[in-house]
Amino acid sequence: MPNYQGVWSLTTQMQNASAWPTFVPTNPRALFFGGENPGSFDFTNTVDYIDISSTGNATDFGDLSAAKKSVLSCSSIVRAISAGGAISGTSYINVIDYFTIASTGNATDFGDLTETSSNGTGTGSTTRGLLQLGLGSANSVTIHYITIASTGNSTDFGDLTQGRAYGQDSALSSPTRGVFGGGYVSSAVNTIDYVTIASTGNATDFGDLTVARYGMGAGSSATRGVFGGGNPSGDVLDYITIASTGNASDFGDLTSSNRYLSGTSNSTRTVIGGGQNNSDNTRTNVIEFVTIANTGNASDFGDLTAARSGVSATSGAHGGLA
Repeated sequence: MPNYQGVWSLTTQMQNASAWPTFVPTNPRALFFGGENPGSFDFTNTVDYIDISSTGNATDFGDLSAAKKSVLSCSSIVRAISAGGAISGTSYINVIDYFTIASTGNATDFGDLTETSSNGTGTGSTTRGLLQLGLGSANSVTIHYITIASTGNSTDFGDLTQGRAYGQDSALSSPTRGVFGGGYVSSAVNTIDYVTIASTGNATDFGDLTVARYGMGAGSSATRGVFGGGNPSGDVLDYITIASTGNASDFGDLTSSNRYLSGTSNSTRTVIGGGQNNSDNTRTNVIEFVTIANTGNASDFGDLTAARSGVSATSGAHGGLA
C-alpha cells in the first residue's frame, strides 16, 4: 500500500472541510481502466495500479463492472471514477463505476451518464468530476459533471467549443480549471479548451497544440499540463501553463509513437501507458514518465499487466487536487 502524508489525520481532514485542500498524498496511486487486448474487440475489465512516485510494473487492482475500453475517468483524493466506455465495436454504455483508491477491489455502482458514451475524456477537482462525452452520445460537444464524494447520475455542465471525439485521456486540470486538448472531428484537431470547474457553462478557447492529434494521454501539476502521444504524431509531448492561455510548447518526445493511450499524474510526474502503435497497430504495455516541471524526453517506468490500447487512467494526486 502506498505511503500517504498525513495518513493518521485523514479522518480528521475529512471531517474538517477547511483542512481538506491542504491534504496532498506524497505516494499516490494511479489506476488504469480496461482497454482492448491485441485481439480486435477483445476488451478487458482489468484495473491496474502503480505508485507514481516510484517505478516498476503495474499490479492488479480489481475489475470494472464490465469488459470495456475508452472509458471517461476522473478522481478525487479518495475515489476514482470510470464512466461509460465501449463494450463492443459500436456498443457504448452509460454506467458510472467508482473505486476507493487506497484499497483494492472491484467496481461499485455510482450512477449513470445521461447518454451512452465512449472515447471522451475526464478530469476534475477534489470535489467535482468533469466528463466530456464522445462517441455514442447525441452530441460529443457536451461536458457533464458529478460530485465525486456522492453517488448519482451526471448533470449537464456545458459544451466544448466544438464537438469532438477520441479525446481518450487528453484532459487535465488545476484546482480551478479543466483543460481539454485535441480530438477528432473529420480529422485530428489541435484545439485546446478550458472551463472553470466550480461553475457551469461553455468552454473557452485556450490555444492550440503544437500538432493536431487525437487519442492522447495527459497529466498535470497544479500549474503545468503535459499532453503526450496520439495520432498521427504519437511521440510528441507538449506542455501548457494552465493559469494562462496560449499555444502549447514542445516538451520532448515519448519513446514510441502510439495512440489510444492513457495519462495521469501526481504533482511532479506525468505517466503515460499502453496504447496502439501508429505504424503497425500493435498494442503496448509500456508505461513512461516525465517530470512535469522540466522539459525532455520520457523515461521508462515499467509495464501494465498486459498490452492493450484504449486504456484510461486517473490518480489520487493529479494537478486538480493540489
